[in-house]
Amino acid sequence: MTTAELVFSRGTLTLNRPGTGDPTLRAWDAADELLLEAALDAAAVFDEPRVLIVDDQFGVLALGLSVLSPTVVSDSAVLPAALADNASLNPAFAAAESVYSWINLPPGPFDLVVLRIPRQADYLAWLLRWLNSVMTDSGVLLAGGMIKHLPAKSVEVFADAVQTEEVLPARKKARAIRCHKGTATLADWPGAWKGYALTGQSGAVDVEALPAVFAREKLDIGSRLLLPHVAQAVSTLQAGGSVLDLACGNGVLGLAVLAERGDLLLGFSDVSSQAVLSARHNVERAFPEARAVFSHCDGIEQAAGPFDLILLNPPFHEGGVVGDHIALRLFEQASQSLNPGGSLLMVGNRHLGYHRSLRRYFSTVDQLDASPKFVVFRASNR
Repeated sequence: MTTAELVFSRGTLTLNRPGTGDPTLRAWDAADELLLEAALDAAAVFDEPRVLIVDDQFGVLALGLSVLSPTVVSDSAVLPAALADNASLNPAFAAAESVYSWINLPPGPFDLVVLRIPRQADYLAWLLRWLNSVMTDSGVLLAGGMIKHLPAKSVEVFADAVQTEEVLPARKKARAIRCHKGTATLADWPGAWKGYALTGQSGAVDVEALPAVFAREKLDIGSRLLLPHVAQAVSTLQAGGSVLDLACGNGVLGLAVLAERGDLLLGFSDVSSQAVLSARHNVERAFPEARAVFSHCDGIEQAAGPFDLILLNPPFHEGGVVGDHIALRLFEQASQSLNPGGSLLMVGNRHLGYHRSLRRYFSTVDQLDASPKFVVFRASNR
């Protein structure tokens, strides 16, 4: 475990970033520092304010603002464990008792909202419209992020949804703004759900997703390369076999399985709660009789499985950091979650060299397909 110290006006936090031993990757950035100080100042004008923190990365905002007893909501299933881990390193800063998600919404209203600005413009627009429904009329929204990671047209996104009061001075390439609630709502916004039709031998299946979900408007080229191999893999499974769509996103791989075999048990798992909601939405519309289980977790739940087949199109970035550390964790979990004779079927970016890393966890690794950018592998411990 690699830790680093963040010094701010209320003390010093010792923080660990989970999932990587890289000492150059910290659990916070300059945007967190800027938001901490701005939030402490903003809270001073309220008498016992109700505070909401949205999409804290690894618990720095929740711990740094613990004096305000904040409510915490995050799309990512990484946060609860990261917050608990970092709370154990900082006994003087009390952690929130629980972390809400978009599956389990926090009750409002809130006087002060502290928001990490996401990289996706549509997700930002969704968040701001939802926040308008849970902020008090006099409430304050503080939103911040690293300038290089702010979504394109973010100024227009804020202008369309909320009232911007002040753009705070930039600090260490980070930016924060202070806003008040607007009148825009999710009910009158057509951008909440977007999607496409997945066409196969059994006809077309509508695939939609909420804004925080990868490739929600069109089928990504990695999944396109993988899909024919999915159909082949499930054709050999016994009736009642179990399949997991790991890091499922909108659930397109699992939907392709159900289009081929309605007699299989499907699991859908993703670190994003909006992804889990989207996959469930799609399965319930297209295959209402399917035997499907949906899990919001960081990888594979310990109680899940074992599976006859695991499907994976692994994410290769986390909070602006690109690498294979997420995929390696998923490979290890997958190798421990297969039935005897089961296999992992995955597609990955060619330049990340997954043929080498898969061999750390699987005795047999076969390349099934390739394109200039992606490679399809089947891995097993047969």
